[in-house]
Amino acid sequence: MSYEQLLSHTRETAILGSVLNVLEWDERTYMPPAGGEYRAEQSAYLAGLIHQRRTAPQVGQWLAELAESPLAADPQSDSGCVIRQLAKQFAKKQKLPQSLVEELTRTGSIAQHAWEAARKADDFKSFEPHLAKMIELKRAEAAAYGFDATPYDPLLDDFEPGETTANVTRVLGALRDQLTPVVQAIAESKRRAPSDILQRTYPRDAQAKFGQVAAAAIGFDFSAGRLDTTAHPFCAGVGPRDVRLTTRYNEQQFEGGLFSILHEAGHGIYDQGLPAEHYGLPTGEAISLGIHESQSRMWENLVGRSRAFWDYFYPQTQAAFPTALGDVSLDDWYFAINESKPSLIRTESDEATYNLHVIVRFELEQALLTGDLPVAELPAAWNAKYRQYLGIEPPSAANGVLQDVHWSAGLFGYFPTYALGNLYAAQFFEQAQRDLGDLNAQFRRGEFMPLREWLRMHIHSVGQRYSAAELVQRVTGKPLSHDALVRHLRTKFGALYGF
Repeated sequence: MSYEQLLSHTRETAILGSVLNVLEWDERTYMPPAGGEYRAEQSAYLAGLIHQRRTAPQVGQWLAELAESPLAADPQSDSGCVIRQLAKQFAKKQKLPQSLVEELTRTGSIAQHAWEAARKADDFKSFEPHLAKMIELKRAEAAAYGFDATPYDPLLDDFEPGETTANVTRVLGALRDQLTPVVQAIAESKRRAPSDILQRTYPRDAQAKFGQVAAAAIGFDFSAGRLDTTAHPFCAGVGPRDVRLTTRYNEQQFEGGLFSILHEAGHGIYDQGLPAEHYGLPTGEAISLGIHESQSRMWENLVGRSRAFWDYFYPQTQAAFPTALGDVSLDDWYFAINESKPSLIRTESDEATYNLHVIVRFELEQALLTGDLPVAELPAAWNAKYRQYLGIEPPSAANGVLQDVHWSAGLFGYFPTYALGNLYAAQFFEQAQRDLGDLNAQFRRGEFMPLREWLRMHIHSVGQRYSAAELVQRVTGKPLSHDALVRHLRTKFGALYGF
């Protein structure tokens, strides 16, 4: 009886969560700007209700009754997974005062509007007080959770359960050391990508149409999803058959919109692959943000930037943009979309340098949380990190410290999951190649469903039965390593740049 009550309560709480997700999606797509203040109150109220339900004393009573029951005996069974994961969630979230949860949501809603206006105006000063308030709230959140080494640990755990700052620092440091010679070899190469072809005119409507065709081809179901525009691309799963993708377009920068669509479609394919009958329960939720990012980065890069993908899609691309691409060969197109060079914008950076952007943010947000870096000094510190890791300096805050929405939304601890996602993606992709045969041959024929179904079977369908580390070991037979990603990057960029 306790188990059925727990399931019913959790599913009802998930309904409230999906309503909040709809409000947040609407806020970042169609809501008029003047609606922001009241939307913040709506969101804060719902977040408070959700927290109240997740930490209700009766939930603790049900979990205590179930902890030693036969239903919890097998931790990977449906019931065992639900009990184990909800118990972890309850133990952590009950440490947070409801007032703090509401204030975090309210501040995040207001701060995101302030960030968007500040970015348009290239004005960090107008955003600074909002960021400072959010950082104070995140410190309070970390303190409420409790920590031993650093306030970053409990915040990171929200996105990558079980992970620690020390281990991520070690993993990213090892990856950086392996990437450095690759990036250096690219810089020293005399070969140059014909990137100017990407700055020709690519009509917005044609981009949107082509992007939707590509997303559908790799397996995103538009009968259970949609595509809209926003200031910063994201994917919102608002129900078991309702997944919202967003992107942004630039008519003189075709690849930005397309690869954002493929990236967000990767997230959406994961959400659509989760067992719908378990929606709202741990058996129907993603394992971690790093595993979620592995899906988006795989479809964006390992598939979408592959030569095989464009062997199939390039004739359609030329037909969609005849004026821009009528005189461009497939070889030139493939080299252009895979150009590697230090760049300012993380979401538009290439595979070889992307993780350096992540490391910048990972280091800065730790310093912000500990107080070692005052918020007023963030723009200068940001520019210094870009000089250190990428050898370039942003000419403006809009193309520097204001380029990401994450900190305004309170997502401290999120950024390292992008780099972890790249590592997971490469390792999963190598295993899929071993299991499915020549994936590139399949892509050249426009066959993307075998890979999608392999991911659905091995990753999506398992919900939260395993930790990210356990899943990687289970699927690939090896612990997480940077080896697969480095092999991929050396092979790909070595062929393009001749090293």
